[in-house]
Amino acid sequence: MTHMIQNGNDGKIRKGAKRSMEEYAVITAASFVYALAVGLFLDPNSLAPGGVTGIAIILNRLSGLETGTWILIINLPILALGAWRFGFRFIVSTLYCTALTSFFTNLVTPLGAVTKDPFLAALAGSALLAVGIGLVFKAGATTGGTDIIVKVLRVRFPYLKTGFLFLLTDALIVAASAVVFGDIDSALYAAVAAILTSFILDIVLYGRDGAKLIYIISDRSEDITRRLLQELDIGVTHIQGSGAYSGREKNVILCAIKKQIAYKAEAIVKEEDPLAFMIVTSAMEIYGEGYKSYFSEKL
Repeated sequence: MTHMIQNGNDGKIRKGAKRSMEEYAVITAASFVYALAVGLFLDPNSLAPGGVTGIAIILNRLSGLETGTWILIINLPILALGAWRFGFRFIVSTLYCTALTSFFTNLVTPLGAVTKDPFLAALAGSALLAVGIGLVFKAGATTGGTDIIVKVLRVRFPYLKTGFLFLLTDALIVAASAVVFGDIDSALYAAVAAILTSFILDIVLYGRDGAKLIYIISDRSEDITRRLLQELDIGVTHIQGSGAYSGREKNVILCAIKKQIAYKAEAIVKEEDPLAFMIVTSAMEIYGEGYKSYFSEKL
């Protein structure tokens, strides 16, 4: 009996070790992709798109010390702050990612720019940067840098929104790059890269999870519901409501639908009742049957 339990535990340990190895393999690959973005596109074109990477590129021009080395130097005190606030376990994988990113960046930078067109460099660099960051996040780590600072500030000042803090830090770094490089065009391209990175990162992390949430108020709610169920095979919920002015009872149709077919639902409503009151809004994440699991980890 004891022998069987030990084997079971060994199996769990091996499984956990395998999972850990897979995650670190992903972090390794993601760090290399991140370094390609910096070393082959952003840094050679003097694009500093916010974050620690942007600071490192600026300091490289001021000191001559390699950008990858600056990435590590800047991150070390930030990681110490993160370890103090959130525990050492939180920092281990991030430290590994930061060290690899620093190494790979110094390795590929001497290869020179793939393109000298700053707009193309902003496009390619932001895309690779987003893919690298997204893969790191999915592996359960972070790339360090300003996301740890923002996390600490959010704990201390919960009324400040995360998006605002990231926007503020990136804006300050981009503005500083305009002063250091003496080139407003480079700063504007860097801003484009920062915006594109944020946009592409959402796609990498959430993919097709984005959906539309539709509210429909109509006198023909039964006909609309029937067609939504039959033609689109989506879930529909009726909410009982009443008009504040008329006092009439009405069914409010509520449905969450993948954005690729949302237009079909809108067409059905228009065909059945052109006078229907319809609200269409975006839903970033949906959990439940047909969408994400309730138990999947939120990134």
